[in-house]
Amino acid sequence: MNYLKNLITETTGASAVGTIITIVIVAGLCLFPQWVSSPYALHMMILFFLSTIMGESWNILGGYTGQYSVGHAAYFGVGAYTTMMLMQYRQIPPWIGMWAGIGVVVVVALVIGSICFRLRGPYFVLASIAVAEIIRLAAMNLKELTNGAEGILATEIPPFTIGGRVITDFLSKVPFYYIGLGFAIITIIITWLVQRSKLGYYFQAIREDQDAAHSLGINLTLYKNIALVISAALTSLAGSFYAVYIGFIDPPTVLALDISVQIVLICIIGGIGTIYGPAVGSLVLVPLSEALRSNLIAQAIFKTGLVSEDSRVGTFLQENLAHAHALIYGILVVVVILFMPDGVLGFVKKLTRKKQNMSGRAVEADP
Repeated sequence: MNYLKNLITETTGASAVGTIITIVIVAGLCLFPQWVSSPYALHMMILFFLSTIMGESWNILGGYTGQYSVGHAAYFGVGAYTTMMLMQYRQIPPWIGMWAGIGVVVVVALVIGSICFRLRGPYFVLASIAVAEIIRLAAMNLKELTNGAEGILATEIPPFTIGGRVITDFLSKVPFYYIGLGFAIITIIITWLVQRSKLGYYFQAIREDQDAAHSLGINLTLYKNIALVISAALTSLAGSFYAVYIGFIDPPTVLALDISVQIVLICIIGGIGTIYGPAVGSLVLVPLSEALRSNLIAQAIFKTGLVSEDSRVGTFLQENLAHAHALIYGILVVVVILFMPDGVLGFVKKLTRKKQNMSGRAVEADP
C-alpha cells in the first residue's frame, strides 16, 4: 500500500515538473524572435517546427496504431499543391486554401486506406510507397493542373486581414515563425489528447496485437482509417505551411520518397509512440541536415587536423559529403536501433530511471 502511494506521488510530481518545463519552453519559444533577429536562426526554428509537425502527424498512425506508412509524402504534397493552386490560380488566401487541402487529403486518405489496410506488415509499407509514387507521377504528368516538372511559384502572398485590418503582411520570417510554432503546439496537443483518449487505447491495442484487438470487438478497418485521416490531415497542414513559406513547389520537392523516409526517421530517432519523441528527433535531424547541406561537418573534420583540406580525401569530402545525407541518415538509424531502440527520448528516460534506482539503493544502504 505504501509502495502504491509512493508511486502515485512520484508520478504526480513528475507530471507537474513536466508541465512546468513545457510551459517554460513554450514561453521561451514565444519570446525567441524578440531576443534573436537573425533571419537564419528564425529559418532554422521554422524548419524545426515543420519537422515536428510532420513527425507528430506520422506518429499517430505509425507510433500509436503501428501502421508504418512510408508514403506520407503523398499527403504532404497534396496539401501543398491544393493550397498553392488555389492561391495562384483562384487568388484564394492560403489560410483558407489549407482547409481545402485538408479536405482533399482526407478524401485521398480514405481511398488509400480502403485499399492499403487490406494488407499488413511489409506489404502495407510497400503499398504506401507505391501510392505515394503514383501521386508523384500524376503531379509530374498533369501539366495543365500542376504545371508538371516546372512547379508552381508563388508570386505574392496576400496579407492576412481581419475586418479590413491587416494583421500581418508576411514580409519577414517572424509571422511564419509564430504560425509554425502554433501548428507545432496544436499537433502536440492533438497527440496528447489521442494518447489519453479511448480512441488512443484502441489505436494502441491494434498496434500491440491486431487479432487480439479484433477479438475484443475493435473494428480494425474503421480505427485504422480514423488514425490515417488524423495523421494525413495534420501532414497536409505541414505541406500547406511549407508551400507558403518556401513559395515554390514541384513534385521532387514535396512528393519525393525522401520526404516520407525523413518523416519516419524523425520518429525513429526521437522515439516512436511518444508525445515529445518527434520534437527530439527534429532537434537531431534538422541541425544535421543543415550541417550536411552547408558542409559544416567537412569543415569540422578539417579543423581537427585529421584530414587536410587540400588532400584527395579532403577534396572528396568537400564534393560529396553535402550530398551524402541518405548515407548519414542510414548510419544514424543503425546506431539508434542498436544502442537506443526506444529512440533518444527512451534512452534518456532509461538513464534517468537507472540513476534514480541507484540513488534509492544508496539511501537504503545508508544506515
